[in-house]
Amino acid sequence: MKLYYAKGTISIAVAIALHEAGLDFEPMRLDFRAGEQSGATYLAINPKGRVPALVTDNGILTETGAILDYIADSAPQAGLRPSDPHQAAKMREAMYYLASTMHVNHAHKMRGHRWANEQSSFDDMKAKSVQTMTDSATYVETHLLTGPYVLGETLSLADPYLFVACNWLEGDGVDVAQFPKITAFMQAMRARPSVAQVIADNMI
Repeated sequence: MKLYYAKGTISIAVAIALHEAGLDFEPMRLDFRAGEQSGATYLAINPKGRVPALVTDNGILTETGAILDYIADSAPQAGLRPSDPHQAAKMREAMYYLASTMHVNHAHKMRGHRWANEQSSFDDMKAKSVQTMTDSATYVETHLLTGPYVLGETLSLADPYLFVACNWLEGDGVDVAQFPKITAFMQAMRARPSVAQVIADNMI
């Protein structure tokens, strides 16, 4: 498999999950500053011009949540998705929140052109992102983390996703020291070999 990613983006959640699952992959780094995500070569792989994209023997997959589900299906022995339906739904509840709300809050800081055309709008969205990301951190602290991980003591697909999103907090102006559960979660994740590997590979 080949994983197309950009440093520090949500695509790194896929790399972490692949390591957790013990699945081999070739990392294919895109330089967003150079605009490689908008070039013809990458658009032929993912016409959305976004990451991640995972090239498999059966074709190309995009969208973080879908790829994470594919990883869980490909390596069920890794236990990345709970067998209990309610726990699996709670995991996806967290993932859908990260995708639909926290990731969007983060994107408002530097990708305002997706929603507006005026510089004043970009500036307003960037300023507002400090509050919205703090609000997201508060929700994560209060409602998502039920233990060391999202589902308590057991790592699931939601945790690599959350790790990358929380890795953005400090750069987004959030005072992470106010959130002891998030701090403990980040420490627990960094202690995992999967996260240590992506750090060593300069992916995050």
